[in-house]
Amino acid sequence: MLTLVFVVGLAGVAVAYVLSRQVLKADTGTAEMQSVALAIKQGAGAYLKRQNTTIAIIIGILALVIYVLYGARGEMAIGLKTVGAFVAGAVLSALSGYFGMAIAVRANLRTAAGAKVGVNRALQLALRGGAVAGFLVVSLSLLGVAGLFYLFGGLQNPTAVPMQLVGFGFGASLVALFAQLGGGIYTKAADVGADLVGKVEAGIPEDDLRNPAVVADLVGDNVGDCAGRGADLFESSVAESLGAMIIGIAMYEVFGLGGIIFALVAHALGLVASMIGVFTVKVKGDEDPMKSLNRGFLVTAALAFVGFAAAARLLLYTDTAPKAWLLFAACGLLGLLTSLAFLFITQYYTSHRYRPVKSIVEASRTGAATNIITGFAVALENTFAPVVVVGIALLTSHWLGGLTGLDGGGLFGTALATMGMLSTVGYVLAMDTFGPITDNAGGIVEMSNASEDVRNTTDKLDAVGNTTKALTKGYAVGSAALAAFLLFSAYLEAAGLESIDLAKPVVFVGALMGGMLVFLFASLAIRAVGKGAYYIINDVRDQFKENPGIMAGTSKPNYARCVDIATKGALKQMVLPGIVAVAVPTLVGVLLGPEAVGGTLMVGTIAGVLLALVLNNGGGAWDNAKKYVETGVYGGKGSDVHKATVVGDTVGDPFKDTAGPSLHVLIKLLSTLTLVLLPLFTLFR
Repeated sequence: MLTLVFVVGLAGVAVAYVLSRQVLKADTGTAEMQSVALAIKQGAGAYLKRQNTTIAIIIGILALVIYVLYGARGEMAIGLKTVGAFVAGAVLSALSGYFGMAIAVRANLRTAAGAKVGVNRALQLALRGGAVAGFLVVSLSLLGVAGLFYLFGGLQNPTAVPMQLVGFGFGASLVALFAQLGGGIYTKAADVGADLVGKVEAGIPEDDLRNPAVVADLVGDNVGDCAGRGADLFESSVAESLGAMIIGIAMYEVFGLGGIIFALVAHALGLVASMIGVFTVKVKGDEDPMKSLNRGFLVTAALAFVGFAAAARLLLYTDTAPKAWLLFAACGLLGLLTSLAFLFITQYYTSHRYRPVKSIVEASRTGAATNIITGFAVALENTFAPVVVVGIALLTSHWLGGLTGLDGGGLFGTALATMGMLSTVGYVLAMDTFGPITDNAGGIVEMSNASEDVRNTTDKLDAVGNTTKALTKGYAVGSAALAAFLLFSAYLEAAGLESIDLAKPVVFVGALMGGMLVFLFASLAIRAVGKGAYYIINDVRDQFKENPGIMAGTSKPNYARCVDIATKGALKQMVLPGIVAVAVPTLVGVLLGPEAVGGTLMVGTIAGVLLALVLNNGGGAWDNAKKYVETGVYGGKGSDVHKATVVGDTVGDPFKDTAGPSLHVLIKLLSTLTLVLLPLFTLFR
């Protein structure tokens, strides 16, 4: 069955290539469209080159530290494998982000040109451009984990190798953290700077050619939502697969190799389902494009469950418990239903059709202060339903697994529920990348002075893209919560701990440090956006003063200057939060020991999930409150209500696009980091 994983992984790369060729062959529009798209492409490429250079230095230093650590224990061979896996995970994570962004900055132009034909043409180009990223991410994670499992002798010694692959997850998580942080800081600094000076001070529309920061803003959509999210979901895919494989070791006596590689096989069949789902998406007549995307997701989910059940029958059937595979298949179905629940909950709290966003708009009638108060209340409220859903998923899957009567069946059931949630990740990432592609397409159309009909088409798709980006963040939080539970269980097993005793002072302090880390990290990420926006705002103001012809429309702004300022600021500001994320759990482990780190993991995961929900959905609600007013309610654009919602949206921007998504990565980084550094925590004990 490992051969099937390799075949599907390679097929995913092939399908991604075919889709990229289809997108690239599409019409590239007018010369004006091509000029704007070229500026976005060059800015995104320059940023990513600088970012990856910075990350490579950090990866090199940590690789040396890991090797020295294992060498000090006399485990040179394991150290070499861990370092190799760590570097491989980092490289593939970076490639996932790079390839996803590379096609996105080309698909945006084709989508803009496709809008002249109609909604369906533009939507299919944007979704298939996003699918290139989705399929590559899943394929690279499959090929990476399965390839290392094979190379490290997993077929001969399957119970020992999964723990040796944790370095792969750590490398993927570390790159994802910096990619999400740097991209998030860049995109929101540029966005906030462009909005505050352009919309609020100068009174010019969004994506207006006269705004010096407008190209930097469009570049940010790609480096944050494409490159950053691609690396984010790559490491999610890797972390959950590894967690399930490690849990599967306990079932080796029952299922043999099948219990360990089940996660990879189910993941591969989910990729096939995602491929089919993407090709079924088509807008019928004048229907809401979101309906066609939802239809594609339901097709993907149904096919993914069929594949999951088939894999369970093939790999998890045993004569001693002939009905166990049915119960484990039910766990996978539960995971799929959990992902659906997260999508609906996120949509409820971020769509203008429902009470939460409407309440923010209503509060904005009395000013920005009440907008902020109500928006923050909505953000806090939205933690309730997701936590209940995760709790039900974990308890029910553990119960179903326990009904098999197999030792370790309960924990294995939770692992399969996590894999069920992950089975649609290829399609979900396609929907996520669809968002920045359509956003860029709208900017290209606006800046190239296209017709009103074309602009209306891209506006409709941009609104859908905002929804899909919010939905996929909810999906990412849910998957992070389930994956962290698996990796937490794996840490307890590796550290030889049966439980974490919070009554012990050192453990309680470690737990406090875990909660503190989440809030400190979020603070640093949000503050970084403020610092970056400060420099962008000053530059835009300076350009307006230095060149009055910009506002008159007789001369062009210096777009490249803003892009360069945003790039330098983001790369500088991403380093400190990244160092804090690695340093805090490492110091807890060295000074207080493995059980204290268990407390850090436990409380850090809980606090991280809750705060990520607050930041993601709170920011999304503020954003869509502004967009709802811009449709014409309460005076529409330019009204006092609109100005209040712009302030709320500006506050929410670093919440939902910088700190919130980065917390998804932090949660899983904590688990993989502590597993890799566990030898350091026990070295002097």
